Amino acid sequence: MNEIKFEIIKTIGILSTSASGWSKELNLISWNDRDPKYDLRDWSADHSKMGKGVTLSAEELSALKQLLNTVEG
Repeated sequence: MNEIKFEIIKTIGILSTSASGWSKELNLISWNDRDPKYDLRDWSADHSKMGKGVTLSAEELSALKQLLNTVEG
């Protein structure tokens, strides 16, 4: 199995942190030397391990932002 290469270009923000130290984060990440995309997933405190997540282009993030602005919460 090939190792996944990633570089966190920019941390946008942390949504939550669990008692175990893992954080749900929105970051701008370059995966396997590709153009950076927005990424939402759980990370260990030292960013050596990650959970499953979702990766979004700038256009998809903009569409999600518009959808979230319609949500009552």
